[in-house]
Amino acid sequence: MTTHKVGIIMNGVTGRMGTNQHLLRSIKAIIDQGGVRLSDSERILPDPILVGRSEAKLAALAARAGISRYTTDLDTALADAGNQIYFDATLTGQRPHGVRKAIAARKHIYCEKPTATTSAEALALAQEVEAAGLKNGVVQDKLWLPGLLKLKYLIDTGFFGRILSVRGEFGYWVFTGEHEALQRPSWNYRKEEDGGIIVDMLCHWQYVIQNLFGEIQSLSCLGATHIPQRWDEAGQPYKCTADDAAYATFQLANGTICHFNSSWCVRVDRDDLLTLQVDGTHGSAVAGLRDCKAQPLAATPRAVWNPDIDSPIDYKAGWSRVPTNAVYDNAFKVQWELFLRHVVKDEPFRWSLREGAKGVQLAELGLKSWAERRWVDVEAC
Repeated sequence: MTTHKVGIIMNGVTGRMGTNQHLLRSIKAIIDQGGVRLSDSERILPDPILVGRSEAKLAALAARAGISRYTTDLDTALADAGNQIYFDATLTGQRPHGVRKAIAARKHIYCEKPTATTSAEALALAQEVEAAGLKNGVVQDKLWLPGLLKLKYLIDTGFFGRILSVRGEFGYWVFTGEHEALQRPSWNYRKEEDGGIIVDMLCHWQYVIQNLFGEIQSLSCLGATHIPQRWDEAGQPYKCTADDAAYATFQLANGTICHFNSSWCVRVDRDDLLTLQVDGTHGSAVAGLRDCKAQPLAATPRAVWNPDIDSPIDYKAGWSRVPTNAVYDNAFKVQWELFLRHVVKDEPFRWSLREGAKGVQLAELGLKSWAERRWVDVEAC
C-alpha cells in the first residue's frame, strides 16, 4: 500500500466550526477510515498539527481528537517541510496574515470564508497564491449537503424546465444571552469585529447561486439590526453594531430571480433552518439541508383564490420526496477529500480562493446596496 502522508497545519481550529466540522468530522474522520482511498494500493493519510494561541486549549483538543501534534508557534509549523497544507479557520480579519505567511513558506492553501474583510484583499490573496503556483481552495460546504445535491440532480435532469425563481429562507432565533445562553459568539453582532449576517451569509449564497442557478448580474440588499442589545459570554450587555438580518434579491444573467431572507431573529416554521424553493415552467421543488420534495407540472393543483371558504386543496399533500439514492457524507469532509486529492494527484478542484473572493465581493456589494438604498451591478471578479 502506497501511503501519501500529508501534513496539515490547522490554524484556529479551537473554535466551534474548526473543532466540529473541520477537525472531528473531517480530518479525524478521514484518519479513522484509513485515509482517502485512491485505489486498492494507494491512499492519502492526513497528518494534522493544531495551531492556536492557547496551549491548554490545543492540548485538550488534541487529546480529544487523538492527535499528537500541536503548537502555539505558527512559524515553526510552517518551517516543517512535512507540512504541505495550511488551513485557516481564524477570525476573518486575521486570515490574510496567516495565508500570506503560508504562501511565503510555499504551502498549499485551504481556508474558511470569508477569505478577507474586503474584496480587494480577497482577490489579492487569490492572485498571490496563483502567482506562487500553489494549489488553493476555499470552503464552500453547502454544495455537498444532501438536500442541495438532490436539488442539483433535478436541475441536471431537466425537471424544472426553465427555472423562473428561487426563494431562500435561512435563519433561526439566536438568544440574546439575557435569559437564555447565547448559541452564537457575541462578535457576530459587532461590526468592529467583522460581524454581521450580510458578511457571513452572502458569501454562502454567492456560491450556492452560481453553482446551481447561474451567474449573479445585480443585487438589491436591505440589512437590519433588529435587536439593538445583546449580552456577551460574560453576561454583560453590549450594543449591537452589526446587522442581524438581511433581505436580498439577486438578478441572474439568465433571467432567473433569486431572493434570500437571512435572519438570526426569526422563529422557525418550515422544514429546516435553510429551505430553497425553486419554481420552473415544468415543476417546482423545495430543498432543505438533507431532504428535497418536488411537484411536477402534471401534479400541480388548480388553485382558485377564495378567502371566504376553507381551502379545498391540501397543498402539502401534492409534493413527493426526492428519493435518497446515494450515501451522503459530511459536506465539509467531502470537500476536504477533494482538496487532498487535488494536492496529491492534481485532480481538478474549482473552488479556489478566486471563487472565494466572489463571495466577499457579493457581501461587500450587499452592504453597499443597503447603505445607498439601490440596486448594484456585480462585475467580474
